[in-house]
Amino acid sequence: MKTRKPTTSAARGSSSSSPPSQTLPLFSNMPRKSSLFKHTLIATVFFLLAIYAFFSTFFHTPLPPSDSNSDSSSFLLDLGGVSSQENPIPFPERVKVFMYDLPHKFTYGIIQQHSLARGGSPVPEITTLNYPGHQHMHEWFLFSDLARPQSDRLGSPVVKVTDPEEADLFYVPAFSSLSLIVNAGRPPGSASGYSDEEMQEQLAEWLTGQEYWKRNNGWDHVIIAGDPNALYRVVDRVKSAVLLVSDFGRLRPDQGSLVKDVVIPYSHRISTYTGDFGVKDRTTLLFFMGNRYRKEGGKIRDLLFQILENEEDVVIKHGTQSRENRRAASRGMHTSKFCLNPAGDTPSACRLFDSIVSLCVPVIVSDSIELPFEDIIDYKKFSVFVETTTALKPGYLVSLLRKVPEQKIIEYQKAMKEVKRYYDYTHPNGTVNEIWRQVSQKLPLIKLMINRDKRLVKRELSEPNCSCLCSNQTGIIDSLG
Repeated sequence: MKTRKPTTSAARGSSSSSPPSQTLPLFSNMPRKSSLFKHTLIATVFFLLAIYAFFSTFFHTPLPPSDSNSDSSSFLLDLGGVSSQENPIPFPERVKVFMYDLPHKFTYGIIQQHSLARGGSPVPEITTLNYPGHQHMHEWFLFSDLARPQSDRLGSPVVKVTDPEEADLFYVPAFSSLSLIVNAGRPPGSASGYSDEEMQEQLAEWLTGQEYWKRNNGWDHVIIAGDPNALYRVVDRVKSAVLLVSDFGRLRPDQGSLVKDVVIPYSHRISTYTGDFGVKDRTTLLFFMGNRYRKEGGKIRDLLFQILENEEDVVIKHGTQSRENRRAASRGMHTSKFCLNPAGDTPSACRLFDSIVSLCVPVIVSDSIELPFEDIIDYKKFSVFVETTTALKPGYLVSLLRKVPEQKIIEYQKAMKEVKRYYDYTHPNGTVNEIWRQVSQKLPLIKLMINRDKRLVKRELSEPNCSCLCSNQTGIIDSLG
């Protein structure tokens, strides 16, 4: 590159009238042009991005899912899951129950035998007979419920089906508790010739021969055995079924448990108290009326009689089931603050449920008692639990109860009123519906046992298997904690 040579002084002088020439670099305008180019480029990029965002937002159509995504969606739906808001998780269907149409000798025939043993006359149509009232009427109420049209059972937790192929569970409505007392209390030689043992054997033979019993070894069957002695002769042959029992006092751990079975309440025989809360009209501190002499765990009754019968404000009487005694028991429970509930021949007794509907605070002296519906009912809210050895200390029980303030008793009464429908078999949403709810909750376990049973090697076990429940049997009962 050539540059201009500087002029001589003569030359500058000869041209003095012209302004002097300026020497500038050839690239003096480049910085301004470069900056302008950069700004233009950036603006263009932002403009293109804006156009892309606009079209993506308003005109974009998503691609169809790939095969793997499609399979995943189908898998979720197959499992009842959610793949989109349009496919919510469905609510579980109600459990379907089929009731066997048993030969009448296991149902109405037992009612007739009970009547004949008490001087009744044969009737041409035994299905017109009324079930006799007693504390084990639960078998009649469950039978009557499933005998109704399904349109009358819309509030029930289970659905009655007439096709056994549709059923989840099978109900066996034998009147096993009534069978026990057909000849009860009859004078020697006056028995009707009816045999409860024969009825049990015939029922077990009939049931175990049924197609649907053999299909799953009876796991999906439900049998009521409310009286602790009901079906005692054949319980080993039907123990795979869900047993509806008042307690487990006469059952071995491999025959019955809280896991497999359902504890149901006795049918109360005392009239329901309809008065107000309070203690003004309840002048008796503690009341009991019942059989003083019982076997096994019930021996505590005689000991409690000896301790309490001379205590002030305590009424404790020996009395068996009769209309007159029931009326006396109703008056006593309705006018007492507390009602004593010791064990009978087995840990439970009907007086607990008589106490609840009487709003008479139960005082439970039965260390091994199992109570119905404990998944939703907290009995400590309305009952006093006293350990057996402690209750037998002279003066302890009455001293404990006299210290309970009036307001606390009223709280107990209010809590009993809230739950007493659960012990009323005639209530539209009472005991019957609650039993069916408890039964329906067994279905997952039943299905587990059915599938497990199909692959296990049959063998004799010296100890109960996982069908039973082991619980902590140690510790002290806190009576009024």
